[in-house]
Parts: sequence; C-alpha cells; structure tokens
Amino acid sequence: MTRGRFVTLEGGEGAGKSTQAHLLAEALRARGIEVLLTREPGGTPGAEAIRGLLLDPAMSWEAPAEALLFAAARADHVAQAIRPALEAGKWVVCDRFLDSSRAYQGGAGGLSDEDIVTLHRIGSGGLLPDLTLLVEIPASEAAGRLAMRDGGESDRIGGRDAAYHAKVAAGFARLAEAEPSRFVRIAGEGTKEQTHARIMQALAQLIEVAP
Repeated sequence: MTRGRFVTLEGGEGAGKSTQAHLLAEALRARGIEVLLTREPGGTPGAEAIRGLLLDPAMSWEAPAEALLFAAARADHVAQAIRPALEAGKWVVCDRFLDSSRAYQGGAGGLSDEDIVTLHRIGSGGLLPDLTLLVEIPASEAAGRLAMRDGGESDRIGGRDAAYHAKVAAGFARLAEAEPSRFVRIAGEGTKEQTHARIMQALAQLIEVAP
C-alpha cells in the first residue's frame, strides 16, 4: 500500500492554525482522500493527558521539562496514531508538530535545536512532515484574535508575554528559511477563506501526485 501524506500547520498563537487544519481536512475529504485530523500536544489518550499538564496555568514547567513532556506526548502520538494512519495510506493533517517545540522551547525557551531534534529522533524516530504550512500574521492581529478567542483567559503557554511570542515567531521564520523544501509560508491575514485558498494553492502539487 502506498504511504499517505503528512501535512502539518505551524505558527504562533492566534494564527488560525486549528481553523485551517479543519478546512484543509474537509477539502481533502471532498476530493475522496482519507484524512486523520489531529493535533499536538494530543491526538491520543496518553498525549491528551500530557497536554493537560503542559497547558495548565497552575503548573510551572521550565523549558527542559516542557521539551521532555512534548517529546513524550509526540512519541505516543506518532506510534499510536500518525504512523499507523500513514501506513494505511491516509493523509495526516496535524495542528502543530516538532517545529512548535523547536520554536517555543528552542527559539523562545533557550534550548538548542540539536537537543530538541535529538529528543524527536529518540522518541518518534525522526519522523518529519512531507509539507509544513507556516501560517503567519502580524503580532497586533494575533493579539486581537486571542482577546476574542480566549476572553483574557489564555493557557499557560499562550498567556506568556509579547517578547516571548516575538521570539517564537522569529524561531519559526528561521526554520522556514533554513528548510525551504519542506516549509511553505502562508499569509494568514484576511478572512479564513482567503487563507484557505492560499493553503490549497500551496498543496496543489502534492494533491496532484497523491495516490
């Protein structure tokens, strides 16, 4: 059986990744493609339990502990959900993956990219997406979207200050510049339909050669 395709959506808080992941999954299904729509941290019972620990505002994990928890959640997610779906010929659309750890615990948290990638190699066999869509919006627009979405009650990571999130955005940009064969940068301004159209254009070639 032909292996499925693995597409991830990345970006900072309020970029609209979750909305776009759902729209993409719906569009692929409309083309007759089987899709697993999933997210990180999460996607399996074990990983969802770790998600609760990671995002709980009452917890105070430092970057090394965060990186280890994310790696553990990802290892279970890959083993129990992502790899089986790909091997069954399904497409996997994932809201965040390894590159979020690289941008958050790496770029903003101060850990080395080498260490985070090593954790991923140990836990998840170094699995990488076929395509990573980096959805980018200005910081001012992100703040407005978050205020509407969260009502002033962000989770432990989303609620960090603007300087932290600026480092995250810079981290994502560096990754996209360093790996242009895997990343496509998507302008997230405007309506969700406009952003979706940009994503479908970026995916056109991958869809054309889909099994």
